[in-house]
Amino acid sequence: MGRKPVGREWERRRTGVLQTDHNASLAATIEPSLTSPLFRRLGPDARELLGVIAFFPQGVDEDKLEWLFPTIPNRTNVFEKFCTLSLTYRKNGFITMLAPFRDSLSPKDPELSLLLCTTKEQYFTRMSISINPNKPNFMESQWITSEDVNIEHLLDVFTTIDPNSESVWRACAYFMQHLTWHKKRLVTLGPKIEALPDDHSSKPECLFELSRLFFSVGNRAEYKRLLTRALKLERERGNVRQVTRILRHLSDANRLMGLSEEGVQQAREALEILERTGDVVGQARCLIKLALLLCDDQQFDAAEEAASRAIGLITEKGSQSLVCESHRVLGNIHRSKGETEKAIHQYEVALEIASSSNWHGGLFQIHHALARLFHDEGRFNDAQAHIERAKIHTANSAHNLGCVMEVQAKVWYKQHRLEEARSEALRAADIYEKLGATKDVEACKALLRDIQEELDPTVTGSGQPDPNCELL
Repeated sequence: MGRKPVGREWERRRTGVLQTDHNASLAATIEPSLTSPLFRRLGPDARELLGVIAFFPQGVDEDKLEWLFPTIPNRTNVFEKFCTLSLTYRKNGFITMLAPFRDSLSPKDPELSLLLCTTKEQYFTRMSISINPNKPNFMESQWITSEDVNIEHLLDVFTTIDPNSESVWRACAYFMQHLTWHKKRLVTLGPKIEALPDDHSSKPECLFELSRLFFSVGNRAEYKRLLTRALKLERERGNVRQVTRILRHLSDANRLMGLSEEGVQQAREALEILERTGDVVGQARCLIKLALLLCDDQQFDAAEEAASRAIGLITEKGSQSLVCESHRVLGNIHRSKGETEKAIHQYEVALEIASSSNWHGGLFQIHHALARLFHDEGRFNDAQAHIERAKIHTANSAHNLGCVMEVQAKVWYKQHRLEEARSEALRAADIYEKLGATKDVEACKALLRDIQEELDPTVTGSGQPDPNCELL
């Protein structure tokens, strides 16, 4: 007689027996529905269609059936019958199925499911549409916010099946671009991207989009690290256009990290390349970044010259978003110089341009800048008005929301609404902490210390020691 299996070997066999029993039981549960006359009348594509529903964690969007399954006739009726047979159910606008059914019905080899591959291409085509926040169709791309879990799963599976596929990795880059604008969160695909061979054609672009995703959630250190890796690859390949783009973003990353000197060098290197290639719009973008860096470094005259040059270059090209940004930067420069009226004028010019096209990003930046300026001037009613307008244009950005809360806390602090100021500053600090925005966290902590000093019972509202309290 053989020995009874013990330990791990027994557990492995036991699990196998249970799994076999489970699968057999589940198959017995599903089989009557799949062999029923009602199901057979749904046509030859019904079983494969169930596989597509099973493949996606969320199921499929009930409002996108025509777009997702253009080759399936009477698709609405087919999905109704799936629900009637209790193979699927509706949840939050999606047609989905129970997890055990998903496990049983999902394609064992996704590449062999023609219908799933067609659905994949539908998603990839839709993601490839250029996202520009200054274009009228920008808000239409918000569809990603409800489909992100499905698409991330789709990309995870197909990048595993064929890691050399350019189209899949290109779709991955587009996916991260969509998230950067509309649903700022990190992706599980990050380690896969970094593990790609350096000679993979899609690696630099994916690294670039991954870096921007980290920036969107406030992680500036990762933003810089990934940009640096992408820059090295693009330099090796001699992709001049991509090199200048990454240098421009790197210069901004260094500005945000307080490394102005390094940022200035990168902006100027990019500018020199673009002057040689004759890219006027690219030059304007670099000049705007350079102006911001020089302003932070208190080189105000040089900063003003750079921003004015940008306006001169792009006025005739019709790049109104860059003209708007240049005027906003000039407003920042005049504000830093203490030239309040000049700053307000520049912000108002920028505001007129941004308002004409309802550019949420630009409108937020301008209203936020005006709120800060009026706070500094003690014009609290004007500051409050622009805080309220900035809130409208935060565009689902947690960092933007934190910025609004921070300036709100400062306004209330100056108005001696101390409890409200503390509450708002704490909320802003919490957002910054979650985003990893260290510099912003420190600014909020400094504000909270000032508020706490005002609230301390040993200090009067005037800031003088209370004669009724002992000095420690």
